[in-house]
Amino acid sequence: MLDEHLPVDHRLSRVYRVGAGLIGLVLLVFGILGLTDQIGVFDTGSHTTAGLNTNGALSVLSFCVGALLFVGMLIGKNFASTLNMVLGVLFILSGFVNLALLDSSFNPLAFRIQNVLFSFVVGVMLMFFGMYGRVSGGLPHDNPYWRARHPTQVEDERRGRTAAGQRAVHAHRAVTSHRHGAHRPAG
Repeated sequence: MLDEHLPVDHRLSRVYRVGAGLIGLVLLVFGILGLTDQIGVFDTGSHTTAGLNTNGALSVLSFCVGALLFVGMLIGKNFASTLNMVLGVLFILSGFVNLALLDSSFNPLAFRIQNVLFSFVVGVMLMFFGMYGRVSGGLPHDNPYWRARHPTQVEDERRGRTAAGQRAVHAHRAVTSHRHGAHRPAG
């Protein structure tokens, strides 16, 4: 997989799961509502569901992608993050492709401008949820993704803490032995 070398962080996993679940739910509802209207598979008429133009193919596709996002939510971890990012990019690409197809005779998913805008918004949201805590120039040093990308600095920090800890132990021993040595009766 693309992210096997990355750490699994449970706090960040909640964000990936929530993002996948929320957007998956929206797509599932849209797909189900579109399918209940019994619109033709590649009908390019003006059949709207929840303010978006739809047909049978778009409804099935929305349902399948929503179900996939739910699977990502259930699995969580880095899988949900990567799934969110990949689907986010695909939604944005879909928006551009379908924007080019709006006025053409070939518009198999019956997209209108509101569908294109929805595709862009969902794509950006999925990318945000997928990249949250993973991609930034200013990740804190305790972030698991920063630590995975900077193993030598992490090791140096660990060694520094170990050396500082050893110095503290030696200082404590010196103070303790000095106190005990000062209270000994002269012999």
